[in-house]
Amino acid sequence: MDYTATQSGFRQQPNMRMGNSSMDGTDGSQLFEDTSGVAAGPQAGYSNQQAGLQAAGFSGQSLLSDPMSNLAMAYGSSLASQGREMVDKNLDRFIPISKLKYYFAVDTVYVGKKLGLLVFPYMHENWEVSYQQDSPVAPRFDVNAPDLYIPAMAFITYVLVAGLALGTQNKFSPELLGVQASSALVWLIMEVLAVLLSLYLVTVNTDLTTIDLLAFSGYKYVGMIVGVVSGLLFGRPAYYLSLLWCCAAIFVFMIRTLRLKLLSEAAAEGRQVRGSRNQLRMYLTMSIAGAQPLFMFWLTYHLIR
Repeated sequence: MDYTATQSGFRQQPNMRMGNSSMDGTDGSQLFEDTSGVAAGPQAGYSNQQAGLQAAGFSGQSLLSDPMSNLAMAYGSSLASQGREMVDKNLDRFIPISKLKYYFAVDTVYVGKKLGLLVFPYMHENWEVSYQQDSPVAPRFDVNAPDLYIPAMAFITYVLVAGLALGTQNKFSPELLGVQASSALVWLIMEVLAVLLSLYLVTVNTDLTTIDLLAFSGYKYVGMIVGVVSGLLFGRPAYYLSLLWCCAAIFVFMIRTLRLKLLSEAAAEGRQVRGSRNQLRMYLTMSIAGAQPLFMFWLTYHLIR
């Protein structure tokens, strides 16, 4: 060993740096472990697991081609189709969707002619509905056929015009507009129910349906719109004049349309209406037609100031 003396007279320990460095070199591999083998372990295990599943026959294609899976899928689709048919059948019992399609089979030409007929029905001569193989033709082919498109659009337009009229009076509010719409709808339903009850009490055999009555009762909203718009543009005198004209037009329209429905037996044979039952039918027709102007005035007079 190499001993060197310092200035203070003390001896230093022998220089063991080389020995220590050699020892550190031998143990350096123990300080930083090789983790590459550890990281590859799970991947190898997963690949081995996949290979085992494929070897056992559990591949994705085998699951799709499994007869039991196909049978379950076919059974589920058949149950879904049966449930859809059941829902459609029960829904059609309360809401005849197939019949509603007939009442909305309209086009632009029909709508224009029908609106003209509602406003000016005096020159129209043929009021009979055309039939094809014992079923009425679609409204777009016959202007005399009832529809629900014009009543529905007229009702919505009436609610919007009522909101405009309330706005000109500084009374508009969403709640008041909702009250206006709901009251008009309630009066319409009550009118249809009253007509159905009257037909039942009079025992009239007619081909009028509830949807037909709803359509005929909804035509009055066209005249109501004309009256309110005239009043907003030209004042109260224009409202009264236009509403009076539309009331007379809807009265004539309802008389000429319903007489072929309620007085079908006498009208078909060309006989004069006689007997108590026929008189009741005539009075019922007049009452339905006369109620239209009353509803038109009741639902619009407060909108014009």
